[in-house]
Amino acid sequence: MRHKIGYRKLNKTGEHRKALFKNMLNSLIKYEQIITTLPKAKELKPQIDKVITIGKKKILSNKKRLFSKLQDKKSVTKVFEILSSRYNKRSGGYSRVLKAGFRTGDDAPMAIIELVDRDKEAKKIDKPKKVETKDKEKSNKDLTPKETSVKTASK
Repeated sequence: MRHKIGYRKLNKTGEHRKALFKNMLNSLIKYEQIITTLPKAKELKPQIDKVITIGKKKILSNKKRLFSKLQDKKSVTKVFEILSSRYNKRSGGYSRVLKAGFRTGDDAPMAIIELVDRDKEAKKIDKPKKVETKDKEKSNKDLTPKETSVKTASK
């Protein structure tokens, strides 16, 4: 019988598991969609739902509870300002887990966990803009070959 077995241990120690889920929660809040293994995604789903539920009541004690759990100020402010207003009429089910095939190296089942009604631009937060690289290429094309070699040598 499986009495008092409430979660998956994922072959990790308690501290490692706690740090893993803290990092995954912060990434999911920041990007609103992450790709991970299926067991990790299934364990993360109730945790992110609880975090958003805590963020819906805008009181100081809830802000402190979330900060102690997430330990990231940007994530806490995003939960309280953006996600709580997005899900204020929804009474639960803020995230979904989608199966995404198998990983090529070890054939582990993969899954995509994402927030329902997510912002599609949130995935592109850390990606550098390509406009800057084009400006550098144009400035190098305008110079003669002598000036280009002098410019690269000075760097």
